[in-house]
Amino acid sequence: MTGPADTPEPDETESPHPVTGLDDVVHQRVRLGILTIAHEARRVEFGYLRTQLKLTAGNLSQHLSVLENAGLVQVEKGYAGRRGRTWITLTAAGNTALAEEIGRLKLLIARVETTDTPEDRSPH
Repeated sequence: MTGPADTPEPDETESPHPVTGLDDVVHQRVRLGILTIAHEARRVEFGYLRTQLKLTAGNLSQHLSVLENAGLVQVEKGYAGRRGRTWITLTAAGNTALAEEIGRLKLLIARVETTDTPEDRSPH
């Protein structure tokens, strides 16, 4: 099977395309947002995440369950005064997964930026 004439033939020694390393658990838009905010804040409250990501409580809970089951976040329930609160903290594995995802995205960006020419952007 061959591609367009200007597509190089696959080289067995060549690294796989960066997109193959994207983690579906991490890469999903909402979960990437959760991990990023948790990384920035160190410990983030559920309501803050819900507001920042414009989610319903149920939707956010589902995404947090996926991340918690993958070991990427720790969910802690407690009280602030008389009000129940839920805090989310990035685990070491979550920090690593986020860093690896960002690294893959940077590789993708670099590939696009090095192959993008004015001719590629002009309408035909």
